[in-house]
Order: sequence, then structure tokens, then C-alpha cells
Amino acid sequence: MLQYIRIRNLALLDEVRLEFEAGFTAVTGETGAGKSVLLGALGLLSGARTDKGMIRQGQDLLEVEAALYFGEAEGINHLLESIGLPPCEEGVLLLQRSIHRSKMPRIQVNGSMATLAQLQALGESWIDFHGPGEPQKLFQERRQLEMLDTFANNTQALLTYSADYRNWRGALHELAELEKSERLDADEVEFVRKQIKKIDAVDVSEDSIEELERDYARMAGAQELVGLAGDCSAGLVGEQSVDDSLGAVIARLEDLVDLDPDSQGLLDRARSLQIELQDLGEEVGRLAADFDFDPEAIEAATERMNLWQEVRRKYGGTVAAVLEKRDALAQKIAVQGDLEGILKQKRQAADEIEARLRQLAATITVVRRKTASTLAGKAAKLLSVLGFKKARLEIEIVAEKSLQEHGDSRCRFLFAPNAGQDLQPLNKIASSGETARVMLALKTVLAESDATPLLVFDEVDANVGGEVGRAVGAELARLAKKHQVLCVTHLPQVASLANNHFVVEKTQDDAATEVRIAPLDSSREARLEELARMLGDRKSASARAHAEELLGAG
Repeated sequence: MLQYIRIRNLALLDEVRLEFEAGFTAVTGETGAGKSVLLGALGLLSGARTDKGMIRQGQDLLEVEAALYFGEAEGINHLLESIGLPPCEEGVLLLQRSIHRSKMPRIQVNGSMATLAQLQALGESWIDFHGPGEPQKLFQERRQLEMLDTFANNTQALLTYSADYRNWRGALHELAELEKSERLDADEVEFVRKQIKKIDAVDVSEDSIEELERDYARMAGAQELVGLAGDCSAGLVGEQSVDDSLGAVIARLEDLVDLDPDSQGLLDRARSLQIELQDLGEEVGRLAADFDFDPEAIEAATERMNLWQEVRRKYGGTVAAVLEKRDALAQKIAVQGDLEGILKQKRQAADEIEARLRQLAATITVVRRKTASTLAGKAAKLLSVLGFKKARLEIEIVAEKSLQEHGDSRCRFLFAPNAGQDLQPLNKIASSGETARVMLALKTVLAESDATPLLVFDEVDANVGGEVGRAVGAELARLAKKHQVLCVTHLPQVASLANNHFVVEKTQDDAATEVRIAPLDSSREARLEELARMLGDRKSASARAHAEELLGAG
């Protein structure tokens, strides 16, 4: 669960530190007060893309950080390990993200630098947003099928099916390419074989080409290198070399020691210098020998390098591209010998994959049919609580004409909000308010099998009120028994049922505009005043009495 968040210089907000509790948290405030700031901060921490326009005017740095606690940290630690990030200490996940006007943005997870992709991967595991646009997703049959499969626990079966489906489509593509391939005549076969032979003559591999290019570069400058190394060696230890001059100096130092025994240290140092000088001369001489390549070796390397340059230009410029072309040419020769036999073998392999796919798809469809009525039934019961007394919701399973990436079936959510109306697809009958409540009902049912700790609802109660609003709040409160729920709401009926309550206020003067977020949990009086404001007038006795009633009933 989310325990703590700190937001600094985000939009109109200066800085705030908030502590969160388990259960249902409501966020309220006047329209336009800036309630979206908190959601924006959570979005940043879950990997949402952003720009520098979110930085507060007049400031250079936007910062958001949070601490989340996982009672069972094994799952989150496994995810952290899989994406190369350090584990949680004592079950606490630390997230930090900063955006600077003139510097690179920075992301940290548990104190370690992280990428946006890593932050997004983590975000999928701890937070789920349900905003104003969320109900529109119900109009997409693909999302409807995802909901049904989530409820049916079809995830693993679909992963297996998808892998086989990709293999099957690849096999069919390969078959199609082979079936339209032309037989080569004798001259064409000989030409292809020569191309293969030419590539093989280069001995193409990453290591061998690297060694070839290194040796060729050394050989190309060998003559100059040999001359330089020879000159250096002769200057060090040859006739009239530094060694000869140093030998004469050593002889004079020996005479000096005869006259002054205390000078022995100087003589010893000179002799050590002579030994080092001779060793250096010999080593440089060996270097010259190393670069003195055999003419035949130089010729062989030059010929191989020219051949490599030719095949590289012809087949893609890289070792991988040349090897891929070599395999394609070899395959071209191979199929000439027994094209029909190869086609038969590959058809059989494709048919075996298809048989597995059909069996697995049929199993998935059986589970979908069985689960569709269960999901629709549970959602329909909740819809009755949410104000649809005579509504009907059904999930129709539709057979596909051929195997698809999602199986051999799909689904359609059919809805009739009132008695006497025919069932129709959601996008043809449901209003925005109706769709929002259908989404809430489905999300409530699906949450039973959803392990995401934090569910965020942004105005899910839009276009509803009165008793229905109270029912929406009750369902959010029920969700909060298994999840931490955060809801931005305009309805006092919803806010009064929350365990925790934050209020967002916007203040303005001639110089600046500022947003503040403050908790109301510690002050019943402050909370009553906010509920009365939401009911129409914080100074009204009737509004306050209604607020007392709502808070007492909650």
C-alpha cells in the first residue's frame, strides 16, 4: 500500500507531504482546485510520460517521491530482480522521480538509478488507474475479452496459446515462401554454390574477422614498424649506442670509487641502468622480429581481406548479415534436392502446431463460456445496487471463423439498462453515466482476482447522485477491504464513506496561484464543513445537518 508521498513544484503546488492509511481515501475540492495534481504525481511515479511544462512556474526542479509497503514482498522483489533493481528493505519500495528544466530527468528505485521502462514495469504491479476515459474502453471488444479472461484465470493458457500461434504463423509463412520458390537450373545452382564457397573461404565469424582486421592492419604497416623498431634497438644497444656511452661512464665511475669508496652507490645505480637499457634494447629488437612478417603470410592475409570486403559489401556489411545470407543460400541449395519432401515435412509440422492450437483454443473457449455467465451475473447484481433495478447484462461468446491471436472465440458485452429494451452492445445503448457504473460493477467483481494493491478512481461517480452515489461509495468502500482505494469525487455521499479524506484548495492573489492538499481525518469539524460545502453551502444549517447524517451513517 501507498504509505507516504512528497510532491514539490508540480503544476500549481509548491510542496506537500502526505501520509496514507489502508482502506478507502477520498480526495475532494472545488471544481478546478487542482485535484488532478495528486493523480499526476502518482502517474509520474508509475512511469507516465511527461514534459517540463508540469514544473511549477518560476522553479527549475519538479520532484515526486513515495514509499510503498508490501506485507508480502516476495512478488515485488522478484520483479525488481528481473529488471535489475535492488530489492525492498523490510518490504518498503522507495520511488523517486525528478524533472529539471535544463538537466536530464532522474529516476531512482530503492536508491538505485532506474529507467522509465523499469518504472513503468513496476507501476503495473502496484497501481491501477480508472479515470474518466476508462469506461470508454468498455466499448472495445478487445478490452471486454481481456476482462473476461482475467476473471476466468485464462492468462497462463493464453500465454501458451500465443507462443504456439506465433510459431504456427511463422511456419505458414515459411511454407508459402517455399511453395512459390522456383527451381534453379544447373548454372544457377553452380552460381549459388560459388557464393557459398566464397563466404566459407573468408571463414566468417565475429572472432575470426576481428583477428583478420587486426593482423591486416599490423601487416599493412609492417615495413615502417620494422624499420622504426630496428632503429630504436640499434640506438639503445648497437654500435655507438647509448649503451656504449653509458659503458664509458661506468668505467670512469669505477675509477671514482677507487679514489672515493663512498661513491659505490652511484656506480651501482649506473650498472642497474645499463642492465635495464640492455633489456629494453633486446625487447625492442624482438618487437621488430614480431613485425617481420613472412611475404606469403602478408599475401594470404591481403587476399582474405579483399575477399571479406567483397562479401561484406555484397551481403549487408556485418558478420551477422553475411552469415544470414550464407544460411539463405544454403537453404536454397538444400530445397533443390527434395523440395516436395521438405514441403511435406513442414506442412506436417505446421499441422501439428495447428492441432495443438485448436485443442487449446477450444479449452479456453469452454472456460470463457462458463465464466461469462458468472461474471455477468455478479456484475448484474451490483448494477441493481447501483441504480439499475431492471437492467440486464450478458456476455455473448462469438465463434471466430478461423484461429486468431486470442483463440477461436471473442466476446461482446450486451446491455439493456431498462425493462423492455433489447440487449445491445454497450456502445449502442449506454450513456456515459451508465457506462461508468457498468465499469465500476465489473471492476468490483474483477478486483476479487486482482492483486494490484492501489486502485485509483478519478470521478468514477460522474453523472450520478443521490442514492446511486451512496451505492457507488459503498462499492468503493467494499473494494477497499481488499485494496487500498483512492477516489477523486464531487459527491458527498461517496466522500462520507471514506476512511481517510484529503481536501484540495486553490488560493489566488494578484501575484500568484497556489494549490494546497491537506488531510481532514484528524478534525471531524473540518470534514463536516467540507461535506457541507459539497452539499451546497458550508454555512447552511440544513447542509451541515445532512453532512452529519452522511458522516454518521458512514
